[in-house]
Parts: sequence; structure tokens; C-alpha cells
Amino acid sequence: MHSVECTITKPMPVIEVSHLKKYFQVHQKEPGLLGSIKSLINRKYYDVKAVDDISFSIDEGELIGFIGPNGAGKTTTLKVLSGLLYPNGGEVTVLGHNPYKREPVLQKQFSLVMGAKNQLWWDLPPLETFILNKEIYEVPDDQYKKNLDELVEMLDVKDILKVQVRKLSLGQRMKCELISALIHSPKVLFLDEPTIGLDVVMQKKMRDFIKTYNQKYKSTIILTSHYMDDVKELCERVVVIDKGKLMFDGKLTEIIERFADHKKLSIVFQNAPSRVDLEQIGEIEEYDLPRVVLKVPRGEVSQKAVKLLTQFSVADLNIEEESIEDIIRRLF
Repeated sequence: MHSVECTITKPMPVIEVSHLKKYFQVHQKEPGLLGSIKSLINRKYYDVKAVDDISFSIDEGELIGFIGPNGAGKTTTLKVLSGLLYPNGGEVTVLGHNPYKREPVLQKQFSLVMGAKNQLWWDLPPLETFILNKEIYEVPDDQYKKNLDELVEMLDVKDILKVQVRKLSLGQRMKCELISALIHSPKVLFLDEPTIGLDVVMQKKMRDFIKTYNQKYKSTIILTSHYMDDVKELCERVVVIDKGKLMFDGKLTEIIERFADHKKLSIVFQNAPSRVDLEQIGEIEEYDLPRVVLKVPRGEVSQKAVKLLTQFSVADLNIEEESIEDIIRRLF
């Protein structure tokens, strides 16, 4: 008998970024009239390294948090991935295609939603933009109706489809922006600050929709956001960049384990202790009696909690993780 070896081939990543570089040449000018005249004669430029040699890959169905401070290179990367910008170096593929070639076969399979940009026609109802996109993406009538009905129900916008976009609230507009971007059932979705400017309630609704859509349709999603609640609730994996360079690529829980070396003890006391006594236990972060928040090393949490309970009259004690915002700030 001959043994047969079976080789399981891992499917190709949906998005592959290898040593991506994108630089911008920026004109430099001295201030004032004299500076303007000098710049006409001898113009000076310098390179801004918006994206500087980053690499990562994303598999089908993943929902990735792409985070970093302002100017880190997040939006530039998304624009390269969607074919709006040509890279200065490296290789980029989306669904096996080079985005900058702008092949129709690829353009029909992804969408880019930018929270700060509008794709809806301002003076027309959202429904008109949906119909226009249906024709642009050549969506069959039956598929268009099915997609529209599902998205309208998921986002609860049935009553505003025939209202002028200019008369809609920001939250209503963002819901319709998503429908417009998803009407052709893209396999890849780039979401650049989709919850920017929305109130807390609407942010939660948008997060719920993104999570449901990802699970239901197995779409591959890259999400950028300055709201860490978006990332914490939606993304198991995060890619962190700063000043164009990749700083971290892995599970969000790994960031917490690596960079959150402290926990917080939130205590409500029955009898007020002195600051001096509490400083023997941990660093005082808040002191607003009867409530106090202490910062203690992660490995000493249990020991410190027992010490508090035995030495002081404690009404309530909670052990809390540091906020994601603080951890990411420390990473930067």
C-alpha cells in the first residue's frame, strides 16, 4: 500500500501589503512677501513619509482595527488599497489585483466609506444615489431589491429614503452612506472614521450594524477610528501605525497584556483613610472621598486588594483594567 499525503493549502490573503511606501513632496516657503518672491525663483521641497515600509496581510472575513494618531498614515494606506493613490514602493494586492490598475473587476468588489466625505447627492433623496450606484456597479434588479431591503431593515431607514439628503441628520446620512457603499455586496470594505461626529447612541448603532454585517456576509473589513470603543467592540486584531511605520500587528488583548503593566483599584470607603496610608499601597490616581482610585502593578493586585480589605473599612472594591486609550497612548 502506498501512503497518500494530503497537503492543506492555506487560501491567499484577501489583502496583502508588502513594504508599502507612499511619500508626498511638499513645497516649503518662507513667510511674508519676500519669502513668496524667493519661492518663485528657488522653490524648496521636502518629502513627507506618509507610509514608510509597512507590511501586513488580512484574511477573508477578518475585521481589523487600523489605528494610530492623526497623521499616522491610516487614510493614505486605505487610499492606496482602494486605488486612489499610487505607491512609491512595495507591493499591494486586494483580492489578487493591484488596486492602482483600477480594474473594473476589482472596483466592483470593494467600497471605501469616509466619515468626513459625502458620496450622497446633497439635493436628492438617498434612494436616487442608491439607484445610480446600482447602475454603476451593474447590479441586477432582483439582487438590488434584495440588498436594499436587507440593508434598509438592518439600519432602520425606511422612512427617510425619499427625503432630501440635506434635510437628514448626520446619523441618518451615515446610515445611508453605508447603504450606498454596500448596495453591490462588496467583498472588501474600507471604513475610515465611520462614526466621526456621531453621538454616543448613534455610534453604538453603527457599531452593531458593522458587526452584524461582517458576521452575516463574511466581508473583509478594515476600520480606522479615533473612538477606541469602536475598536474594542469590533476588532480582535489591530494594526497600529505611527508616523508611517508599523508599530504593532496582533490581537488587541496582546496589547493590553504587553503595555498595561498596571491595574486600577476603585474603592469606596466607609471611614476615610489618609492619603499617606493609601500611598503605601499604590499610586493615588483619584482622591475624592469616600471614593479613591489606586494604580497598582498588575502582579500585585490580589495582594494589595487583600491589604485594603483587612486594614481599612471598605464598602466597595472593584478591580479595573486601564482604558484602551491610555494603553495606546503609552504605546505611541
